[in-house]
Amino acid sequence: MRRNLRIPSLLLASVPALVAAGPAFAHHVMGGRMPATFAQGLLSGLGHPVIGLDHFAAVVAIGCLAAAHGSGARLAFGYVLAMIAGVAVHLMGASLPGAELWVAVSVIALGAVLLARRDLSTAAALALFAAVGLLHGYALGESIYGAEQTPLVAYLIGLAVIQGGIALAAMSVARLMMRRMAQAAPLRLIGAGISGVGLAILVQQLVPAV
Repeated sequence: MRRNLRIPSLLLASVPALVAAGPAFAHHVMGGRMPATFAQGLLSGLGHPVIGLDHFAAVVAIGCLAAAHGSGARLAFGYVLAMIAGVAVHLMGASLPGAELWVAVSVIALGAVLLARRDLSTAAALALFAAVGLLHGYALGESIYGAEQTPLVAYLIGLAVIQGGIALAAMSVARLMMRRMAQAAPLRLIGAGISGVGLAILVQQLVPAV
């Protein structure tokens, strides 16, 4: 059993270091500069969900939750579509006060659902994924707001590709774990780690840096 829990345990052990490094990532691939070319837009889209720990944790949770459904790939794809729609909402000038705080809360909630291991119906999972996708997409739209059309399109392509890839990879790993292990402890450990990431990011945003 110790061997089965090795990967989730390593994930949990790495959470403090990743959260501590979060401010250095700053959610910007281009060093804070607006992408100006197709290549820069693509790289920015591919990088944002990876260097932004909150977005990465969310999409991993989406994949793990989707693993419990036969239509998991379609549910993950629904999250990606909602995320792209969230970017579009931001680009249209909509305002969501405290968006980053809500993003952190959504990560906590996703981890809590995974930790509880309650089976969501397909409709409930789709509704949850759509709401979280819209929220995270809105936050991700901040870095591309005001960009020209070419880097903007490239950004959306990169964002969709990397988000979909991470979600499907997490779903595949979660399904493998569920087949090989009789208990749900490993996925619960991952859920606890994801909630921990969200909580740490929320605290960072609420408590001014000294």
